[in-house]
Amino acid sequence: MKKIFIYMLFISGIFTITSCDFDKFLDNPNEVTFESSNVDFLLNRIQVDLADFYRSTQLRGARVTRIEHQASDTYEIAHQAVNQNGTWARAYANILNDVKALKDLAEKGNFRRHLAIAQTIEAYVLMVLVDQFGDVPYSEALDPANFNPKRDGGAEVYRAAFDLLNAAKANFAVVSSIGNPNDFFYARTYTKWTRLVNTLLLRYHLNLKLVDRAGATAAINALVAENNFLKDGDDFVWKYGVSLADPQSVNPKYNNQYPNGGGAYQSTFFMWHLTEAKGFDDPRAKYYFYRQVGVNPTNEAQARCLTEFLPAHYPVDMIWCMTGTRGYWGRDHLDPQGIPPDNLGRTLFGIYPVGASFDNNQPAPMSAANRGNSGAGIEPIMLAAYVDFMLAEAALTLGTSGDAKALLISAVTKHINYVRSWSLGTAEAAKIRAFQSDADYNAARDSYITYISNEYDAAVSDAARLRIIAREYWISLYGGGNEAYNLYRRTGQPDNMQPGQIPGFGRFPRTFFYPLDHVNLNRNAPQKANHDVRTFWDTNPVGFIN
Repeated sequence: MKKIFIYMLFISGIFTITSCDFDKFLDNPNEVTFESSNVDFLLNRIQVDLADFYRSTQLRGARVTRIEHQASDTYEIAHQAVNQNGTWARAYANILNDVKALKDLAEKGNFRRHLAIAQTIEAYVLMVLVDQFGDVPYSEALDPANFNPKRDGGAEVYRAAFDLLNAAKANFAVVSSIGNPNDFFYARTYTKWTRLVNTLLLRYHLNLKLVDRAGATAAINALVAENNFLKDGDDFVWKYGVSLADPQSVNPKYNNQYPNGGGAYQSTFFMWHLTEAKGFDDPRAKYYFYRQVGVNPTNEAQARCLTEFLPAHYPVDMIWCMTGTRGYWGRDHLDPQGIPPDNLGRTLFGIYPVGASFDNNQPAPMSAANRGNSGAGIEPIMLAAYVDFMLAEAALTLGTSGDAKALLISAVTKHINYVRSWSLGTAEAAKIRAFQSDADYNAARDSYITYISNEYDAAVSDAARLRIIAREYWISLYGGGNEAYNLYRRTGQPDNMQPGQIPGFGRFPRTFFYPLDHVNLNRNAPQKANHDVRTFWDTNPVGFIN
């Protein structure tokens, strides 16, 4: 990870260093040209900025889908236009602008691998922009002489992403390519990049199923026949470092809570699904969450909801206030209350994916001496397990190739295994093994799979089966809010989500408001009237989800 931040220092000075100065920074200046060094620096920055872009977008999706706690009392207050400025800048001023510069150099110098990685990242960024904002600038966005770029239709931008993915696939397959990119994801294993491209194409077509059912079905079947998606070991993740002296090198969620507790709350509703909803703990619960206390609070000064009644607009069986009795201490969706003195009580992020502490049933307040993996976590952008969840949904709802139940079981198994195997590669490995052997973990996994299998067999309709597939995908998307946001709008599942605390908690954002800077500085950029504006592939009715 240290190497990454050395490159970041190079990036920051790229416009002030002359061509003759580069020799002092290169390992072998006799073999590297000025153009190739620019390609390397640009690709370094594109990859680093992708992690930042992903983090901000996935957090938005995770909060509205109750995977992470959504603060504020209404969606409109929580997701104001000003809050989108950073995401927009990372996408346009950084990633897309740098990709444009890289393309010019790469095509002139035959840097096909650099180009393919950049095209893959550009395609992903474009799809997420459309998913979260709808129509966005693209065709005129990177023209330095145009200060008022028009917005392109979401379908057009999606199609541009599709073309980029296919171009990247071709570039990864070329025999002759100059240079060796600094590949922070796959260490120049281009077969894995190709499998990622196919997985992103699956994502693309699944999102189109409501607007082009026949086309999505045929395209997914063709990808299934090719059988070249992400596999175990191919997971597309951003890896953080462990340098506490450099806060930017560790997972920001770790810095938010460690070493003194506090920080972001966990979602009561999500924790309930992993600890109480099925009558037993999900095998991943102690990897996702770290408890600072082993019992629930009893002091209303720490949790005011203890003395309050279930909100009148909540279903009578809706989880409220606290999850179980074992100290899983979070907050309800859109809780508008102030912050009480509960820093050393509330549940924190665990070892996966944040790189914090594993919960070994010995809860203790967080301190500098108990810092887990020191924030060397990951951003799980696209995992092999997600492939099988998407294929299960497609098989059930579109009739594509494959058995939906078998794909569901494969997806859940892969994800449970991945959480354990990744965590055992951290500084918490000894603590994890002392608490739970491989045999015990596998037994817990197998029991969980048996429960899901029986539940699926007992389902009497495809709607009920879809609910199970979507719920299990949602549970596996801790750290993967972009896919959760799409899943919820695409299927309406999981349903029966916890409402906001006040009756008028606002409109669920079918897309988010455009950034304030974009609206204020671009005369061709009117703001949306409200959060009901849907992206092009979301044809479900207004009010479909909340």
